[in-house]
Amino acid sequence: MDGAHSAALQLQQLPPTSSTSALSETSFSYKENLIGALLAIFGHLVVSIALNLQKYCHIRLAGSKDPRAYFKTKTWWLGLFLMLLGELGVFASYAFAPLSLIVPLSAVSVIASAIIGIIFIKEKWKPKDFLRRYILSFVGCGLAVVGTYLLVTFAPNSHEKMTGENVTKHLVSWPFLLYMLVEIILFCLLLYFYKEKNTNNIVVILLLVALLGSMTVVTVKAVAGMLVLSIQGNLQLDYPIFYVMFVCMVATAVYQAAFLSQASQMYDSSLIASVGYILSTTIAITAGAIFYLDFIGEDVLHICMFALGCLIAFLGVFLITRNRKKAIPFEPYISMDAMPDSYLHNRQLLFKRYSNSRNVPHHYLESL
Repeated sequence: MDGAHSAALQLQQLPPTSSTSALSETSFSYKENLIGALLAIFGHLVVSIALNLQKYCHIRLAGSKDPRAYFKTKTWWLGLFLMLLGELGVFASYAFAPLSLIVPLSAVSVIASAIIGIIFIKEKWKPKDFLRRYILSFVGCGLAVVGTYLLVTFAPNSHEKMTGENVTKHLVSWPFLLYMLVEIILFCLLLYFYKEKNTNNIVVILLLVALLGSMTVVTVKAVAGMLVLSIQGNLQLDYPIFYVMFVCMVATAVYQAAFLSQASQMYDSSLIASVGYILSTTIAITAGAIFYLDFIGEDVLHICMFALGCLIAFLGVFLITRNRKKAIPFEPYISMDAMPDSYLHNRQLLFKRYSNSRNVPHHYLESL
C-alpha cells in the first residue's frame, strides 16, 4: 500500500513539472526574440548613422576648398567603422530571432534617416511651414514605430537550433523545393522581360532584387546560426551545408546589389526605398515561413496582429519616403532654340550629304 501510495504521489507531481518546463522554454524563446530584435534595431540604427556621416563628409568636402580625398578624413572612417558594426549586429540578430521578425525591422533605418534629416536640416523654416512640410514624415515615423512594436510583440517564437542536420532537413523538404521551383521560374521570366524586352519598370527590377534578397536572408540565418553554435562549442563548420549556404549568401547579395545599382540609375531613391522595402519584406517573410516554418504552432490572433504590424510599417515607410526631395534632372544650359542659325544650317547640310552613304554608321546620323 505504501509503494502504491508513493507511486500515485509521483504521478500527481508530473504535470506541474512538465508545465514548468514549458513555461521556462517559452520565456527563453521570448528572451531570444528580444535579444535578436534589439540587435537588429541597434544594427539598423548604427548603419543609418554611418551612412549619414559619410554623406555629410562628402557634402562638406564638396563645399570647401579642402584638397583631401574623402577616405583621408576621420569622419568617413568613423562612418565605415559604424557601418561594419551595424552590419555585424544585424547579422548576429538572425541567429537569435526568427527571420520573420528580423526582416521587417529594417524600417528602423528609414525612421532613423528621416529623423536625422529633420534634426540636421540646414534651411530655416517658420514653425507653420516646418510642420506643413514634414507632416508626412512625422505621421510616417509614428506609424512605423507602432508597426515595429506590433512586429516585436506578436512575432513567431520558433527557435530551432541551426545545426547542419536541421538546415539540410529544411533545404530538401518538399514545401521549400516547390517554393524554390516557383521562385526560379518567376525570376527567369522577370529577367527575360528585363533583359530581352527592355522592361525597365521599377516593380520588375525590385521584384528581381526581392527574390534574390529572400534567398540572401534565408542563407544569412543559416550561416549566422551555425557560427553562433560553433562559437558556443557545438562545432558546425565541418558540415558541407555551411559552405553551400555561405556561397549562396555571397552570390545572391552581390547580384542583389547589382540590380539595386541599376534601379538607382533610373528611379528616385525614395521610390526605391518604399517599394523595395514592401516587396523585399513580403517575399522574405514568405521564404522564412516556408523554409524555417516560422508560423507553425502560432494562433490566428498572433498571425493577424503580426500581419497588421507589417501593413502599418509599410504605410509608415511609404509616407516617410514620399516626403523626400526628388532629384532635379539635369537641364543643359544651351538649348536648340538658342543655337545660331548657321550652326543648325551646317548640321542639316552634313545630314543630307551622309544620309545616302552606306559607310556612315547609323548612330552618327542620329547624332546629327
